[in-house]
Amino acid sequence: MTDAVGQAGPSGVWATAVGVARVRAMETARERPLFRDPLAQAFATAGGRDPGAAPPARADEASRRRWFGVAFSIVIRTKFLDDLLERAVASGVRQVVLLGAGMDSRAFRMDWPAGTRLFEVDTAEPLEFKASVLRQERAVPRCERIVVPVDLRDDWPGALAAAGHDAARPTVWIAEGLLIYLPEDAVRSLLDRVGALSVPGSRMGLTLGSRGVVERFRDDAAAGSAASMWVWEMPEDPVAWLAGLGWEAETFTLRERAEAYGRPLSTPPQRDEGPGGLVSAVRPAR
Repeated sequence: MTDAVGQAGPSGVWATAVGVARVRAMETARERPLFRDPLAQAFATAGGRDPGAAPPARADEASRRRWFGVAFSIVIRTKFLDDLLERAVASGVRQVVLLGAGMDSRAFRMDWPAGTRLFEVDTAEPLEFKASVLRQERAVPRCERIVVPVDLRDDWPGALAAAGHDAARPTVWIAEGLLIYLPEDAVRSLLDRVGALSVPGSRMGLTLGSRGVVERFRDDAAAGSAASMWVWEMPEDPVAWLAGLGWEAETFTLRERAEAYGRPLSTPPQRDEGPGGLVSAVRPAR
């Protein structure tokens, strides 16, 4: 597949980033959006997921509900992490690292204090696709944006350091919609590396697959869909798990955050809700 700007179209896991952009474009078009992402439409259209096109036929009502559930979670998590980043920079943090950055456009759409450096870490293919769209849109970042093309299975800390990241200064790390695609040992390795680069005062925003979500969504997922590639869900006690990795964390459910944002879910919980998959963490003083 070739996209509208002449680059190879999305494929594999990173293609889900174009789907996320489509959801963000749809939210931006609402009368009272929770956030505005002016570049999302361009990313989605270039990747063949034009938000204005008719949605694909759904096999049944259950499939339709699952799709809307995923879309709703993307909207709420985006707002959650926007707020987390605003609090982090308000506290004085000036380094931001987006792990598996995909089509994230926060460097362009958020207001950043002077001196903020934002690192986008992802493999070369999605970053090249993204760059072609950004050139087409003549997008200008609102902070110092540094692209780090590296696979997270490789020596990404070395690549990040070579790109100018200073591990002696606090960093806010974002892993949005990423960890659910990784096996458990890869999740642990990734967070161990993040911890090794995080001085006290560093912060972290994660989205985790809630208990049971992988099984419920993946079993009926279409081949090649996002849910078909989900493999990892969060531990039973994510706060204790992150404490063991050196972080003080809070977790929130989508339902809790949606209500706080004035976008409450209209359906009651179908089961007892455990800890939520939206995580805000801070690296305490040793």
